Amino acid sequence: MPYSAEHKQQTRAKIVESARILFNRHGFQDVTIDMVMENAGLTRGGFYNHFKTKEQLHHAAVSSFLHGRGAQWRKDAGVDPNVPGEDMVRQMILGYLSSDHLGDIDGQCPMIALPSDIARSNPQVQTSYSELLQAMVGLFENGIGKKGHEARQQALSMAALCVGGMVIAKSLPNSRLAEEVRDAAQSFALNQLAG
Repeated sequence: MPYSAEHKQQTRAKIVESARILFNRHGFQDVTIDMVMENAGLTRGGFYNHFKTKEQLHHAAVSSFLHGRGAQWRKDAGVDPNVPGEDMVRQMILGYLSSDHLGDIDGQCPMIALPSDIARSNPQVQTSYSELLQAMVGLFENGIGKKGHEARQQALSMAALCVGGMVIAKSLPNSRLAEEVRDAAQSFALNQLAG
């Protein structure tokens, strides 16, 4: 008896989430299909019912973050993109540039966890990454009190501070300097919002 469409969708989601976590932990190159499927509690043969290549899975894993783990992260951080305003932008900055987010390797945003993997990836994966950045920029742009080009520039610089600050801090694990970088990026982004 064939599996239902719902079962197939749940299995696919389990594979994607398993891959997202493993890519965050080990990077794209060091994760195998066998690792993904074992982590998901499934057999390797089942992979090909959902994806043709590991690159397709990479795209799905990056794409899934915005409405999956990322949505949960925003909720936990008190960020509601449907309620624009400076308070929401402030919450996003505080949550994104937090010690908790820095330490949450499995739940980290792919923009922090995978930038060099993405730069070497295929255009489809790069598009997924770009969509994540556009969502962050849009959230900032809608929440700050300016309009037009000035709002766009401020939103882009805030996103660059958030992502860049966390990428640098992540490259200095468990160190005082990592916390200093993260804290400085957070303070500067908040000051930019106030300015």
